[in-house]
Amino acid sequence: MKKIILLSFSLITFFGFSQQSDTSAPILEDRNELKINGLFVILGALEANYEYIINEESAFGIDALIAFDDENLDINYYVSPYYRQYFGKKPAAGFFVEGFGMLNSVEDFIYNDDIVIDFNDRPETVTDFAIGIGTGAKFLTKRGFVAEISAGIGRNLFNNDRDFTIVGKGGIKLGYRF
Repeated sequence: MKKIILLSFSLITFFGFSQQSDTSAPILEDRNELKINGLFVILGALEANYEYIINEESAFGIDALIAFDDENLDINYYVSPYYRQYFGKKPAAGFFVEGFGMLNSVEDFIYNDDIVIDFNDRPETVTDFAIGIGTGAKFLTKRGFVAEISAGIGRNLFNNDRDFTIVGKGGIKLGYRF
């Protein structure tokens, strides 16, 4: 009788564990994304983005922006690595929050303690590094098309005697997951 109970318990346990592996979350095959920021193209800059999906809930990536129109944007360039945490039903899609760093370069005036004002001064190129947070939403189709809306704000850590201590990033990005 003990052998029958032990055999029954062993079979139930074996089949129970084998059934659990069949109902696990699907394996994420497409882990790479390339995107272009459509909003910045209109404003006079090219921003490209690469993102690697770690798992269904998180990813890391990098944004790179180069401005080609000085009238609409004061920034020369930035490179911004980030880490994202997703809260949607689809893998690495839906609402997200992110933490980012940003190496940025702008044309800016540096202020010193002198009260002398020279109206012929030209702005200097200043490079700085910022840390910030952001949020947004990513929408994904079954065939891999990606649309994303995001906004973030950060603070430059160095050169505090200038105009641009707060930096922003964001936009409307379109791309493809492969």
